[in-house]
Amino acid sequence: AGGIRGDVLIDIGTGPTIYQLLSACESFPYIIASDFTDQNREELEKWLKNDPEAFDWSEIVKTVCEIEEKKDEWEEKQNKLRSRIQKVLKCDVTKTNPLDPTEVPLADCLITSLCLETACKDLEAYRCSIQNITRLLKPGGHLVLIGALGNTYYMVQQKAFFCLSLDEDVVRGAIIQAGYTIQSLDILPIPERMAHFHTADSLANFFLVAIKNADNALII
Repeated sequence: AGGIRGDVLIDIGTGPTIYQLLSACESFPYIIASDFTDQNREELEKWLKNDPEAFDWSEIVKTVCEIEEKKDEWEEKQNKLRSRIQKVLKCDVTKTNPLDPTEVPLADCLITSLCLETACKDLEAYRCSIQNITRLLKPGGHLVLIGALGNTYYMVQQKAFFCLSLDEDVVRGAIIQAGYTIQSLDILPIPERMAHFHTADSLANFFLVAIKNADNALII
């Protein structure tokens, strides 16, 4: 009640995951998922088609339903999300139109989770990527940005991948420069950080909600 609602939600950098959309599907009937890699989009399509080889998200779905106090409705939740994801598109946040060449309606809400800092080689590219995805959002629409602070790498099995190190000032500045008003920014420090070095070296995770200004004009 009183949360973010609308008609269209676009998830930038969905990956092969659905967790970030499980609550969103209660508030948005038209969801567009997107990712840069073919493998991630293919894995998501498997889940949408209820392919027996798809990853089993049922325990995560049950957990979300418990948080929402609907613990017996997890199967309905899965079916609802499957019905509401209307498109799975290729996305490149370094492009002025990240979903080019596909035309989509402007979103009432954008979500991007642990994407931009892995897609951008430097801080200027990070700022530009936020400006690029902002073009997909209606004036007055919401941006929900989830990311990591102080993270320089993450591990997949034994391979290390680059991550752009961010701090709170950089994130705030990039969001304001792109024409938003920040509603909230919550920072959750990583407990026992050294114990997690085998997966990533993040200092904290952050959760930001911002509104695109009605008179939004990018400051470049």
